[in-house]
Amino acid sequence: MEGAAAAARAGVADGFDRVCFCQKKRVFFLTAKDSFMAETIENRLLKRIRGAGRGSVFIPSQFTDLGGRAAIDQALSRLAASGTIRRLARGVYDYPKTHPVMGELAPTAEAVAKAIAGRDQTRLQPAGAHAANLLGLSEQVPAKVVYLTDGATRTVQVGGQTIQLRQTTPRNMAAAGRLSGLVIQALRHLGKEQVTEQHIAQLKRNLPLSQRRTLLKDLKLAPVWMHPLFRQLAEDEE
Repeated sequence: MEGAAAAARAGVADGFDRVCFCQKKRVFFLTAKDSFMAETIENRLLKRIRGAGRGSVFIPSQFTDLGGRAAIDQALSRLAASGTIRRLARGVYDYPKTHPVMGELAPTAEAVAKAIAGRDQTRLQPAGAHAANLLGLSEQVPAKVVYLTDGATRTVQVGGQTIQLRQTTPRNMAAAGRLSGLVIQALRHLGKEQVTEQHIAQLKRNLPLSQRRTLLKDLKLAPVWMHPLFRQLAEDEE
């Protein structure tokens, strides 16, 4: 009995493939199976993260097939503490790309948006100044990047940039993921009275004719005031 008590106080194996600890008259047992499972979850999680490649962004719910949420959260916390991954915001992590001079690079807004959209297969549509920037209509990188979504609204702060998923109507998402959706949102950001011939010329330079012609397929999804602009963009300059 004295040997068992000493083993318990020291936190050593008691001969039954487990380690026991005594604290304030309570005994806790950590079995070899528990230790193995914890290690397996972390290793499998790390393998998946590395498989996604550097620059990937993820949230804990993406790994629930590997184990319980508490175990996943603990594994991510340990990996972040070791510097293997980086915690961007509450519940958002990335496997950062690195530069020999600049060190760890910031993730793209698109990667963060796709991650925080979750596992619900929700769609995303760049909007506002971000849409204009993606099409080359603005050189200014907005401090607030907005994506329209048919999922829940959520905002995260990553470094000095705010990334927002903003729930919107089905009509605004009808062309999501297509060039027409991006053009609609960019022109809407500029405003009906502010779209110039220079903007149209810039779009023609940035987008090949084959892509611009696809805009006509979604003409009915654009506001009426954009219809002449879509037709103009789809024209062959020759």
